[in-house]
Amino acid sequence: MYNRPVTVLLAAALQTLVALVVAYESGTLVHRTVLGDVADTSFALPLAVFGFAVAGALGYVAWGLVMLRPWARTPVVLTQIFMLVVAYSMYEADRMSVSVGMVAVAVAAIGLVLAPSTTAVLFPEEAGGRGAESGG
Repeated sequence: MYNRPVTVLLAAALQTLVALVVAYESGTLVHRTVLGDVADTSFALPLAVFGFAVAGALGYVAWGLVMLRPWARTPVVLTQIFMLVVAYSMYEADRMSVSVGMVAVAVAAIGLVLAPSTTAVLFPEEAGGRGAESGG
């Protein structure tokens, strides 16, 4: 088993947090649909199913990061970029606290997943190659 730097674990935790929030919001949409609080049930239920699928995919990516799978880094970065777009939308909708929280999570996750220690453990051949070139 590889040693996991704290940057990898924190990035995976933030990705998991995003997955849990998406799952919670999807569950809330199902609950509101059952109570009759949505305008269009034929739109709300498929959206909730899609939300649960997205939450599962985000969780799978977090697991991939914990398991030190190199492929997991790109989806984490893309997830956080999409979060920045949604955060801007929240800002425009006068949801400042939600927007600030989303920006903080997104920037932290991107920084953690692109940190040198994360890169070194996910791509050891590249880290070793750079060290051999500079030392050699």
